[in-house]
Amino acid sequence: MKNTKKVVPSDIEIAQQATMKKIHEIADDLDIQEEELELYGRYKAKLSLNMLERLHNKENGKVILVTAINPTPAGEGKSTVTVGLGQALKKLGKKSVIAMREPSLGPTMGMKGGATGGGYSQVLPMEDINLHFTGDIHAITTANNALAAMIDNHIHQGNALQIDTRRISWKRVMDLNDRALRKVVVGLGGPFQGVPREDGFDITVASEIMAVFCLAKDLKDLKQRLARIVVAYDVQKKPITVKELKVEGALTLLLKDACQPNLVQTLEHTPAIIHGGPFANIAHGCNSVIATQMAAKLGDYVVTEAGFGADLGAEKFLHIKTPALGFSPEAVVIVATIRALKMHGGVPKDRLKDENVEALTKGIANLKKHVETIDKFGLPFVVALNEFVTDTETEVQFVKEWCKQNEISMSLTQVWEKGGEGGLDLAKQVLSQIENKKTVFTPLYQMEDSLENKLEVIAKEVYGAKGIDLLPAAKKQLQQIVGEGWSKLPICMAKTQYSLSDDATKLGRPEDFIITIRELKPSVGAGFIVALTGNIMTMPGLPKQPAALGMDVDEEGKAVGLF
Repeated sequence: MKNTKKVVPSDIEIAQQATMKKIHEIADDLDIQEEELELYGRYKAKLSLNMLERLHNKENGKVILVTAINPTPAGEGKSTVTVGLGQALKKLGKKSVIAMREPSLGPTMGMKGGATGGGYSQVLPMEDINLHFTGDIHAITTANNALAAMIDNHIHQGNALQIDTRRISWKRVMDLNDRALRKVVVGLGGPFQGVPREDGFDITVASEIMAVFCLAKDLKDLKQRLARIVVAYDVQKKPITVKELKVEGALTLLLKDACQPNLVQTLEHTPAIIHGGPFANIAHGCNSVIATQMAAKLGDYVVTEAGFGADLGAEKFLHIKTPALGFSPEAVVIVATIRALKMHGGVPKDRLKDENVEALTKGIANLKKHVETIDKFGLPFVVALNEFVTDTETEVQFVKEWCKQNEISMSLTQVWEKGGEGGLDLAKQVLSQIENKKTVFTPLYQMEDSLENKLEVIAKEVYGAKGIDLLPAAKKQLQQIVGEGWSKLPICMAKTQYSLSDDATKLGRPEDFIITIRELKPSVGAGFIVALTGNIMTMPGLPKQPAALGMDVDEEGKAVGLF
């Protein structure tokens, strides 16, 4: 028998009906001083980096990382659970702070939607956050393109560094999905217009500057990381860095205000710090180190999220962000839905409303793999079964029984419909896991390991692959990376989010597969080596029916159709 649920308004209707507190009231609850708050209207503010200095000796709050199974078009609600759990902890009397990524306009106007949660577990003001917010992503776009302009100007003005125009790796960016810009030619029109060469655009959130921005600890670290970015190679095939172009100071200047994290609130007035947003299948997919550190100083519990499933988001959080952060999560929440598990079991999207325990039995293998991965890191976890209105009692009972048989803590989560109230059981279970923690966080590889070993570990231990296959181009790049002394950096896998393998069509828990590495790209400023698999696009295209077609603004200036 199907559950009967009340009809819930759309996300934007809920958000527009909400009564927000003035942002200084939210700041007062966190003991933020007046001079540490820079107002962006009534309901948004930037937080001064000086706060981290003032709170330097304060003990960090406990970080809870929210991840998920491999995403499907059926939806998992990871951001919704992140917000709901933060609200639930507050209801239990805990001083909780939520730390999340900023949404990109590309997915917002395309097909993925925003990143502010949903139902009664949203961050506000939802319209602002999903559109231009405080301009951080625009600042990153500007810094990225200023660097691109400096490169072309250097070549035009005599090319003292002998940059090989065929080996410029730095691309221009914009914060929209636009496939027509993937490959372009610049400098046409004669000697006064520059030097003609092939170029291309990435989406802003795929820029290395976004990754640098999110991993920097402060302005000094940001400037040093920017200086290390490799933008091209010279005619001797030696790397050319931002430092050699002498523009790291200008880039830091463009980013100095954006570096301050953004304070907002949830529907239930739980503080939320939203800052940075690198792509999770191209970059490391986590909000900024600065924001998470700030949240840990301001709250006793921090609920943060990683991008996509645990194979991409959580793995990168734990191998890339955690070392930069200086401390590890205390517990992990793995989000799953009946709908998504049925898709992993072979059910097409248009049949997900039908009860299908047989498909659940197959699809739950995907959840099992992610559970095993988090367990390998030595972190306690809880599975959050995010409830949908189409779930049946039989299906829910099957997942509960499966978790019980496998000795997995599990909570049926109703935060979309009930807000914090619907996440109280999840919050209690997470707190219990933290209090009874018996294991110690252990990375799956050490930075001193060879790059090939790191790749093998991720492929085998996280994805369940038999091994890796380095294509000839990747082998050649590996030699250069080792020669330049970059081999001690962590790996950032660029892989499809939809499958544990590098083939998006292989759902569930694929077996007997190889991960093919076609290219190794050094992101020295960010501090990782990107390993490209499959056909990962750094500039996505729009779908046939973009979400933008349903968006509008009424005569009073209110957004319409924004989810």
